[in-house]
Amino acid sequence: MPLISEPIGKMPACLIPLLALFFCASAILAGRSTAHTLRDETLPNIGVDEKLNTDVPLDLSFTDQNGQLVRLRDYFTGGPVILTLNYYSCPTLCPIIFRNLSNTVIAIKGLSLAKDYRIVTVSIDPDETIARATAKAQETWRMLPGLANHANRWPFLTGNAVAIEQLTGAVGVRYKQLEKNNFAHPSVIVILTPEGKVARYLYGIEQPPSVLKLALVEAAGGKIGGSPFLNQVLLYCYHYDPVGKRYGLAAVNIMKIGGGAVLLLTGILLFTLWRREKHDAETRGKETGG
Repeated sequence: MPLISEPIGKMPACLIPLLALFFCASAILAGRSTAHTLRDETLPNIGVDEKLNTDVPLDLSFTDQNGQLVRLRDYFTGGPVILTLNYYSCPTLCPIIFRNLSNTVIAIKGLSLAKDYRIVTVSIDPDETIARATAKAQETWRMLPGLANHANRWPFLTGNAVAIEQLTGAVGVRYKQLEKNNFAHPSVIVILTPEGKVARYLYGIEQPPSVLKLALVEAAGGKIGGSPFLNQVLLYCYHYDPVGKRYGLAAVNIMKIGGGAVLLLTGILLFTLWRREKHDAETRGKETGG
């Protein structure tokens, strides 16, 4: 009988450590093999190929959470759009993204989801059901109690494989189905202009309100959320860092503003002194002539 089939208790004591070492080595090698497969075959297929200024195919048809056939174009009626690509049976990442995005929407000052912009969520799962879309929509909308007309301002869409591939391909988002109802996908939201062009990509599971506001104002050309002049000043003072993938103060522009302010104040001061000197000279001339 082969030695490995004997009960451990009957094996020579000197062979037990060797057997344990064999199983540990096998487990380690198996783990390395799995990691190698995931790294080499799956991860390269997940990511974002940024396609700034690319037109999104707005005539693509999807089904909303109410079972109604819609086109992407229906949601581009004057303001920028936040596009999120998720799937509704996602157990961990997507619910966190929806919750954080809802909190950010509430925290943004000066912009309103009710009138300034929209969020459109499209499932990347072609087998997605309307029931799951409805459940996810209602779950998310409950986080925004002050928002009216939820279905129009933040719809949850499903579609067939062709429409999904055309949309994700247009915005450059790469993902991979690992098994049924399980996808690996990047954590990113895509900011689209009112005309349906890709304006900006924001990465991570949470966006600071100031960052999202800047991206929306930039996408809208400064035409939303109050004074267009103040929005242009805001965009002048901040710029998008393509390396850090965040907005930050534009130091050069800030220095230009500071330098201009100094020159302006200096000019005002010199003009004031000149006027005072001129006034004093005229006063002295009148006194002397008198």
